[in-house]
Amino acid sequence: MKEVNYAIAEIAGQQIILEPGKKVSVPKLEVEEGEKYTANKILYIRQGEKVKIGKPYVRGVSVETVVKEHKRADKIIVFKKKRRKGYKVKKGHRQPFCVLEVGEFKTVAKKQTKKAAPKVKPEPEEKQVEKIKESIGANKNGT
Repeated sequence: MKEVNYAIAEIAGQQIILEPGKKVSVPKLEVEEGEKYTANKILYIRQGEKVKIGKPYVRGVSVETVVKEHKRADKIIVFKKKRRKGYKVKKGHRQPFCVLEVGEFKTVAKKQTKKAAPKVKPEPEEKQVEKIKESIGANKNGT
């Protein structure tokens, strides 16, 4: 049986299916061409028989991608008209997007929880009283 590896990640507000070695189009990212982009908002990941579902995200998993190019989608024509009024407006729009090449899935090892530091024992009340008396006595002698 073929190993199935893929993840569903949230990139720029959209849910994208990521498979190693594939190229995907995502909304424009503020990353230069050739730089790495790490998708760390993973909603679902499958590696062979292992499946993890996030609540809402899977912890400790990220997907390395490389930005291949920035492009613009085909032009969309927006035409408005009000009949018998002589009103016509024609506008065009090209949405920018980014092409990512999916790399490897990275799993971060879980951190061990540190034990709480031992509490410092407070000084006995007798020592605190002596310190207060000394400070009061120094104030009387100083005046």
